[in-house]
Amino acid sequence: MSYLGVDIGTSGLRALLVTDEATVIGSSEQSYPTQHPHTGWSEQDPADWIAAFDAAVDSLRTAHPEFRKLKGIGVAGHMHGATLLDANDDVLRPCILWNDTRAHAEAAALDANPDFRTLSGNIVFPGFTAPKLEWLRTHEPEVFQRIAKVLLPAGYLNHHLTGNAVADVSDSAGTSWLDVGQRDWSDTLLAATRMQKGQMPRLVEGCAAAGLLRDELAQKWGLNGDVVIAGGAGDNAAAACGLGLIQEGQGFVSLGTSGVVLLTRDTYQPAASAAVHSFCHAVPERWYQMGVMLAATDSLNWLATITGKSAQVLTQVLGDTIMPPCPTRFFPYLSGERTPHNDAHIRAGFVGIGSQTSRTDLTRAVLEGICFGLRDCFEAVCGTAAKPAYLFAIGGGSASRYWLRLLATILNTPLHIPAQGENGAALGAARLAMVAATGKPVDRVMGTVETAEIIAPVTELVGAFDAAYQTFRESYPILKSQTQTGAQ
Repeated sequence: MSYLGVDIGTSGLRALLVTDEATVIGSSEQSYPTQHPHTGWSEQDPADWIAAFDAAVDSLRTAHPEFRKLKGIGVAGHMHGATLLDANDDVLRPCILWNDTRAHAEAAALDANPDFRTLSGNIVFPGFTAPKLEWLRTHEPEVFQRIAKVLLPAGYLNHHLTGNAVADVSDSAGTSWLDVGQRDWSDTLLAATRMQKGQMPRLVEGCAAAGLLRDELAQKWGLNGDVVIAGGAGDNAAAACGLGLIQEGQGFVSLGTSGVVLLTRDTYQPAASAAVHSFCHAVPERWYQMGVMLAATDSLNWLATITGKSAQVLTQVLGDTIMPPCPTRFFPYLSGERTPHNDAHIRAGFVGIGSQTSRTDLTRAVLEGICFGLRDCFEAVCGTAAKPAYLFAIGGGSASRYWLRLLATILNTPLHIPAQGENGAALGAARLAMVAATGKPVDRVMGTVETAEIIAPVTELVGAFDAAYQTFRESYPILKSQTQTGAQ
């Protein structure tokens, strides 16, 4: 038997075909564009996700005969995106993505209603789904009036696969409409944004069956027998499943487009005041808490663009031995920030640039600034629980040993590199499909992956980076003041 895990990422889709033992048979990656019609806006055409998915499936079908034994599909996706369907299941407009900050005023207004933090367990961030619908109600009322269903990106692909509107609770926890403790839609929160439960997808656990593959697709792919579609997951919950992080206190740090520090919890303990996300996990009776910075590798990619050098070239120059804190400081707020600031207006900046500052200095400053932002997330998440003994390190930035050693030192926490190469959201989605299709126990399917390498903090530099981090934190009010002044 084989299982397909799909991850709808911000820059592209990844599909992973695996065996019953989660051994990778093959993978396919397809890219798609993101549109930025105005400053702070970020949109994608859902048709591009379907085209990328179809191309990935065609690639895997052609290359791997095992595809014909497909028994389950799981889908993970970037969270919060508002994908809007009319009564005919047609898409009404481009999906407004997680890193879109246009709805900052609407988010603040909803957050002022105490029901949202009480029931959803979270601050209403501008990137969440509910404030986007409030923005649409005011600015695109003709679209708002025609909304029959609101789906997240993973839920939209589930709809394509099953013909039904169904979503999992981990992804739905980031809408501001879910009662996260009860793992169900809140009539109170929906009513506060003039929405109804009938406009929401049916909810299932991530490892439960959401439906069966449509006959049309099964015939097109040459499949016989039922193919179960799992509930799926938000991307970070799926990544945790891919690593086997489903027990209390297990966690990871991700150096991806955004930066994430995540810890699994076996109880629901929201901490909205610290701008910590408290969401349902993709497996029953588990939650997770997460600190998020909006621009992690995005910050390095921005530097690569303006210097004309690839991110890989910029980091390779640094070697593997980390240096003391750079005198130049970078604040990684290219598109605002979530944890711990909840500030859609703050913007990035350099401090301490002189005539002798080199491109290498700027690279060091950017990497350190991202790590300081992740330290902010780490401190916020650890404020709700005991500090973890170690974290798994994942994401594109984890390919740089300099960056990992720097991050381990700034967090003063060992980082474990997973032994298996495939351990991200696509693998987690495939594992969810296995549980949904076979009924095997979650613990059996989602064992913790082995560690290939441990990146230890550089003890002699911990103190220096602690001091640099405190300076970074103390500079935030000044940067905020300058940003507000410049916007006037």
